[in-house]
Amino acid sequence: MRALAEKFGGDEEKWGIIGLLHDGDYEQTKENMNAHSAMMAGWVEELGETDQELLEGIRSHGGSHRGEEPQGNLQWSLFCCDELTGLIVAVALVMPSKKLSEVTVEAVLKKFPQKAFAAGAKREDIQMCEEKLGIPLPEFIEIGLKAMQGIAGEIGL
Repeated sequence: MRALAEKFGGDEEKWGIIGLLHDGDYEQTKENMNAHSAMMAGWVEELGETDQELLEGIRSHGGSHRGEEPQGNLQWSLFCCDELTGLIVAVALVMPSKKLSEVTVEAVLKKFPQKAFAAGAKREDIQMCEEKLGIPLPEFIEIGLKAMQGIAGEIGL
């Protein structure tokens, strides 16, 4: 999310926080996905957060379960890259070293059409990067991959 914020001239800190927090309520909402991410946004608001862009950014993640479509680059970035990060991690985990440093854009693109591989990563959501963000799929994968490689030590990959 920080890399996409940089690309779009957004607030890298805010976008990064949204990226970190959007699934924070998953264990509590997995049986009621209509509440997913709305609960997390509520918790953050209860802690005193008043930034509506941040709160709506978090809330937007579960919006598809409530019939809501993401709005703007921040929300579409979260929508598209949430699935991409899972796919990139899956590609890393099948590498001999199990490290992001070994993953290439080409390796991700090779696995992309294989629906059985990382079956939970919704390719159609990732591909929305082209229509909604104006970023070709290979470039979008490169942005996400480079960003993840930059924090590989922090995420243990």
